[in-house]
Amino acid sequence: MTTTLTTPAPAFDRALRDLLTARPVAGVPAHADVFQDGDDLVARFDLPGIDPAQDVTVEVEGRKLVVRGERKDEQAEETEGRRVREVRYGAFHRVVTLPQATSADAISARYDAGVLTVTVSGVYAGTTPQRIEVTTSAS
Repeated sequence: MTTTLTTPAPAFDRALRDLLTARPVAGVPAHADVFQDGDDLVARFDLPGIDPAQDVTVEVEGRKLVVRGERKDEQAEETEGRRVREVRYGAFHRVVTLPQATSADAISARYDAGVLTVTVSGVYAGTTPQRIEVTTSAS
């Protein structure tokens, strides 16, 4: 019998992975695609069937981009017979950790065809690692 042990990723690797990952916080899933586009962070959220003007808020809280809202069930419950429901209704809340704090002026949000696209301009500017030369002392 072979036993395989796995070790958790180092804290640094987890932090990097979390940086580009939108974490679900509650309720209805709001599937996300988060990526870096040059110096910008772009987050796309699948939110079909919502009214973005009334049912969605986009906020920045320090290093956190917070998208929350609610998908409402507009159908009357007074139906007879069977009903199959695969669409989930209710509140959603997603948090994307930013590499550095930013102002609300750097953020734009656009809703088109059921997809909310949030762009955080310039949030990656100046975050490129710089190599430091290692010198040795003469003995």
